[in-house]
Amino acid sequence: MKTNTGPETPATKFLRKHQVAFSSHLYAYEEHGGTSVSARELDVDEHQVVKTLVMEDESERPLIVLMHGDCKVSTKELARQIGCKKVEPCKPDTANRHTGFLVGGTSPFGTKKAMPVYIEKTILALPLIYINGGRRGYLVGIDPKDLQRLLSPVVVQVVLK
Repeated sequence: MKTNTGPETPATKFLRKHQVAFSSHLYAYEEHGGTSVSARELDVDEHQVVKTLVMEDESERPLIVLMHGDCKVSTKELARQIGCKKVEPCKPDTANRHTGFLVGGTSPFGTKKAMPVYIEKTILALPLIYINGGRRGYLVGIDPKDLQRLLSPVVVQVVLK
């Protein structure tokens, strides 16, 4: 896989430091376009595009949730599975402060602050995922096993049915 065609971001520096093979995928970012735009632009299944969601618990402790692009997170079920009273998305400026990334360009790799990472179980069954590379309009293609090895995420089942 090519690893030198995309921009240098804290996320790509993190991946290179840990010697992870990844492919770079730039696309025309659309405000509020989400994973449907990136999937369309990259001509991949939106289920393979993984969104990085910054949330917080009732004590305002930040956490990251990795979810399929075409699915939503049941915050009620997530709170139950991780032993919290409630979990809700962070405000964009709070998420930016925790991660060092702009919303729409948030990567779970190379965040400013170390946070627990939770991943939807079915993501790990995919052969390849596309996840934000640390800026808007930029995804990296990576083996989910590498993501699991690097981030040691807690596996959850929180897809909103």
